[in-house]
Amino acid sequence: MLLSKHRKETRDSDHMNLAPPDPVPVSAQAIPFWELLETGKVPDEYLRSEYVTQQFVERLVHYVLSIPAKSISIPQLSAILEQIDARQQIYFFKRLKETSPHSLKEFAPLYYGFMAEFHPLLFT
Repeated sequence: MLLSKHRKETRDSDHMNLAPPDPVPVSAQAIPFWELLETGKVPDEYLRSEYVTQQFVERLVHYVLSIPAKSISIPQLSAILEQIDARQQIYFFKRLKETSPHSLKEFAPLYYGFMAEFHPLLFT
């Protein structure tokens, strides 16, 4: 009986000494795109570095292509894209075109609007 009480106390004290778990890296988190599109706000954690933003954009492309057509409005997507770096905006359309060339028809007004604005960046 005394031995089992000691084991329980040891287990309880072990749990108290554990460091808090490391936060889950952004790349392993589920991104609530529908929520971001509704609020029009991208959390800073997705914009903190070029690499993280690029991963966010890559996943946004796949999200846009995986939902039914017309589920996203051009203003909703535009609000999201305007918050990211211009090079990442171009990367979004590049990946969209590479992944699904016919999808650009659906987003043509947004595509041409952004490309006209950032034309000089296309050659850097």
